[in-house]
Amino acid sequence: MLEKNINFVEAALKEYYFNNFELIHVPSRTSEREFGYQKFNSGMTRHLTIKNDKDLHFLLMTQMPSDVYCSNACYSFPNLPMSEKDWKEAELIFDIDAKDLKLDCRKNHTCFKCNSCQCINEQSSKCIKCNSDKFDVISVTCQNCISETKKEVQKLVQVLTEDLAINKEKILVYFSGNEGFHVHIENSEYQTLDSRERADLADYIMFNGVIPETLGINRQNNSKMLLPDIGEKGWRGRVAREIFGTKSKRPKIIQEILLGGYSAFQSRLEEMRHTIGVRIDPKVTMDIHRIFRLGGSINSKSGLSKILCKDLENFDPFSDACLLGDEKVEVLANYPISFRLKNKKYGPYVGETISVPKHAAVYMICKGLADVTQ
Repeated sequence: MLEKNINFVEAALKEYYFNNFELIHVPSRTSEREFGYQKFNSGMTRHLTIKNDKDLHFLLMTQMPSDVYCSNACYSFPNLPMSEKDWKEAELIFDIDAKDLKLDCRKNHTCFKCNSCQCINEQSSKCIKCNSDKFDVISVTCQNCISETKKEVQKLVQVLTEDLAINKEKILVYFSGNEGFHVHIENSEYQTLDSRERADLADYIMFNGVIPETLGINRQNNSKMLLPDIGEKGWRGRVAREIFGTKSKRPKIIQEILLGGYSAFQSRLEEMRHTIGVRIDPKVTMDIHRIFRLGGSINSKSGLSKILCKDLENFDPFSDACLLGDEKVEVLANYPISFRLKNKKYGPYVGETISVPKHAAVYMICKGLADVTQ
C-alpha cells in the first residue's frame, strides 16, 4: 500500500479506536490468551500478553495496527514460544466465507489488479495495458453473498444446538469485517478437544465421509433397506427431509432408490454434501493455536468492523459494520465494478477524482480500488 494511503487509513483507524473502544470485545481470561497485531506493509507481531482492557487500549493507540488478533486458546504462558506456552484449552470457532461458496454473483463484483503496472482489469488472462499475466484478485461483497453466508450460519447453528447440544446462548455470531462470519462457542464442553478431534467434528458438520450404510442402504442386499424417517434427529432426519420432502412421497422415492442401486445413492449423497452440509473452513476449526481477529476491531481488507450480530436475519454489514466517519475525502478511483455502503452505490469509476465519505474512501483504499489524492 502507498505511504499516503497508509497514513490516511491509520489515522482513520486510530480515531475509530479512540472513540469506539467500548465495541472492542476483551475476552474472558484475558491474561491467559495470546494477542497479536499487524501493521500495513509489515509482518505479524504475536506472542503478546494483554492483562486488561487498559493494556489493549494502549496497544491500539500506540501501535496503530491494521489488524488485531487474539487466541481462542488459553495458555499458562501465552507470551512464550508456541512449544512452551502450555496449552490448556481452546474455544470452538467456525469460519464461513462467501468466497468458499463459489457463488455465481462473484463474477459480477470481482476484478483483477496487475502486479506489474497496477492496471485494473475485468479479466485475468492478460493485462490490457502491459500484457502481464500476474494479478491480485479484488472482490467486493454483495447482498447475495451475505444472504448465502447467513444461510450457512443458520445451518451451522442448527447442527450445534440439535446435534451437539450446545446452548444457543453460548453461540456468538460475528460478521468477520469482510466477506463472511465467525461463529464463536464460549464455555462449552468441547474446549478440550485436540486438533484431530476438531477435524472430525468439522467433517461431521460438513457432512463429509457419509456412506450409504449409515442411512440404511447395503451394497449386498437392498431388500433390507432401512432408510431414515423425516422425523428423525441429526443427519439421518436431514437427509430424509432432503430426499423425501414429505411422508406421502416416501414410497415412490424408495422405489426409485431401489432401482438406482447403491452407487447411484452414493452419488446422490455426495451431491447432498454441498447442499445440506455446512460449508465451513475446516482448517480454521481444527487449529488450536490460531489467533483470530478481535471482536470490534477493524478488518484492514475492507475498513469494516468485526461486529457481533445480535439479530442475524436483519443484520446488514454494509451499514451496521460500517462505522468509520462520514467526512468527505477526495480519492482517485479506478475500477470496473460497484459496491454499496450505507445504501449508497459507488462505482464503476474510470480514473476519476471523487469526493466520498471517509468510510467509503477507506473501503476503496483497503480493497486496492482507489488512492487518496493528497
